[in-house]
Order: sequence, then C-alpha cells, then structure tokens
Amino acid sequence: QVQLVESGGGLVQAGGSLRLSCAASGLTFSRYSMGWFRQAPGKEREFVAAISWSGGSTNYADSVKGRFAISRDNAMNTVLLQMNNLKPEDTAVYYCAVPRRPYGAANGHYSLYDYWGQGTQVTVSS
Repeated sequence: QVQLVESGGGLVQAGGSLRLSCAASGLTFSRYSMGWFRQAPGKEREFVAAISWSGGSTNYADSVKGRFAISRDNAMNTVLLQMNNLKPEDTAVYYCAVPRRPYGAANGHYSLYDYWGQGTQVTVSS
C-alpha cells in the first residue's frame, strides 16, 4: 500500500529555514504528482505547494511564493519542501500527499489527493 512519511519539522525562529522531506513507498513514484499541505490549530487544511509528475511544473500558494520551493528526487522516491524566511504564521502541521491517479498536474486542491502522510510539526517563533 502507499505510504508517505514526512520528516524535517521542528522549532525555528522567524527568518530561519527548514527543509521538509516526504519519503514515498508502495507506488512508482516518478509517475505521480505530489503536494504539500498544512493545517494550523483551529484552521482548515490549506494548500502549500505541488509538483507535477514530471517535475516540470510547480504550483504555490500565494502566501509562500518566493519563500518556499518544492522539488522531487525520483531516485530517492522523495519530495522536498525548502522553506526559507519562515514566519510565525507558517506554524502548522505539514502533510505531503499523492493522488491515486498517475501523470497528474501540480494540483492545489486537497480533494484531488488520496493518500496522506502523518504530518510533521513546524513551529516558527517570533
């Protein structure tokens, strides 16, 4: 079965950086688009970034454009999220996700994703 395992979260001061990783198994990773979402306490899950199956297309939420970068390493079955210039409002649990169907675009809506990791906590102090 498909498994996604996130890592790399932690506590960082505002202006700092973190790099999140999501290791995927149970699928032919190179055929699937991947997404990152986040959920803060008391808020709905929101889109952060996505990358197409080919890696040729990326998509970002307006709130993270210019600060976050998504990439993929097909040899390692891993999708990365480099987060720079972090702000307190970036504090949330971050999840990676993959759709059931292969060869998808860098979609930004959570309903288009079928498998989710357990999440990794990111806390940004002011």
